[in-house]
Amino acid sequence: MPLLVPGTDDAALRAALASPDTWLVACFCAAWCDTCNQYRPKLEALAVDRPRHAYAWIDIEDQPELLGDVDVENFPTLLVQAGDRVLFFGPMLPHIGHLERLLDNLGHDSPAIATDLPDVKALLAGATV
Repeated sequence: MPLLVPGTDDAALRAALASPDTWLVACFCAAWCDTCNQYRPKLEALAVDRPRHAYAWIDIEDQPELLGDVDVENFPTLLVQAGDRVLFFGPMLPHIGHLERLLDNLGHDSPAIATDLPDVKALLAGATV
């Protein structure tokens, strides 16, 4: 599955997120961020290598409503959401191996964490962005 961008790939995002079992792995980034620009090809490759998840590249300046009142100050900031449960949300060193290990260690029984984020998966699945 390719790395999808809200606003450009809305139909593909809706299709990818149609199954309640599909996890959303979203990277919150900014076009001006050199670190994000270096991280993106690695995330694109991961999205192809691990197609059981839906991967989204969310520019915080183009899609601020996906963050609600949450401020992203460090890049990349990653979200892993299973259903309506957030399993991870926070900055991550820009080494794709860290995200790979995180995904390997999370499961459907992993505890949810509290965030002030809106339900990003539901917003993207409904393409209400």
